[in-house]
Amino acid sequence: MGLDDPVIITCSISGSLANRKQCPAIPYTPAEYAAEARRAVDEGAAMIHIHARRPDGAPSYEVHDFQAIAKAIVAEVGDVIVNFSTGAVGVPVDKRIAYLRACRPDVAALNMGSMNYAKYSRKRKDFVFKAVFANPFDEIIELLEAMNELGIKPEHECFDVGHVGSLEPLVDMGVLHPPLHVSCVMGVTGGIPPSARNLALMVDNIPGGSHWGVIGISRRQWLLVAAALTLGGSVRVGLEDNFYLPDGIMARSNGDLIAKARQLTEDVGRRAATVAEARRILGVPRRTEVAPPTGVLGA
Repeated sequence: MGLDDPVIITCSISGSLANRKQCPAIPYTPAEYAAEARRAVDEGAAMIHIHARRPDGAPSYEVHDFQAIAKAIVAEVGDVIVNFSTGAVGVPVDKRIAYLRACRPDVAALNMGSMNYAKYSRKRKDFVFKAVFANPFDEIIELLEAMNELGIKPEHECFDVGHVGSLEPLVDMGVLHPPLHVSCVMGVTGGIPPSARNLALMVDNIPGGSHWGVIGISRRQWLLVAAALTLGGSVRVGLEDNFYLPDGIMARSNGDLIAKARQLTEDVGRRAATVAEARRILGVPRRTEVAPPTGVLGA
């Protein structure tokens, strides 16, 4: 990738942890997701990353919640790349595969390794939360095989250099098919620290010919966005990852964050990819152009 390549700007629209006490713009209902997606797409987002919630804001891994949210978004914005999360702690793989099978999103995020996953408070001198985020190879392979069957493009979320190194064996096994779509997730306590040098290190280890981007957590996100843009990558911003604009003002919506990412993209001499361009780059055709795979229930 180079400076002439269009930038795929992804919006991580809500996440599963943040709530409205922390940020009033976090969407809970399908209609609110659709309104936030509209703001993001209008400002230049080509892909919407979805964690499902119940209307009361609680995280959900139920088929009907993913269906309702995705349907509302597509009805509101038309063509956009729909990306589902598959990350979870304590949720069986078959439950996560069930909503992929029922909804058939264009893309599904796939976490590429186990890790300590935490948030640390320097003020408290303690962890805000901490957990072991287990993503063993058996589960990764099971999710990959389902995505292959359903024609879903995996987005490989790599929280450290070792996670990037986990890609090559899966390619060699034949369960992972290049070209890859890789996201470098930086800023989670327990993962790789968020710096431009560490991003360059991760990128150097990504298999050649892959499309890659950065996911920066917290306000350090903007430094990483700038680094990714100059290195030739794509970017993800949104209320899942960070509430604040570079000047410290809380975003009023996902649209505010996408607009800033688009501005930075243009400031370095690049441009935001259209949805059609993003589909071509990732090899993700519109679902209306894809015949349902044979033998798949719920397709």
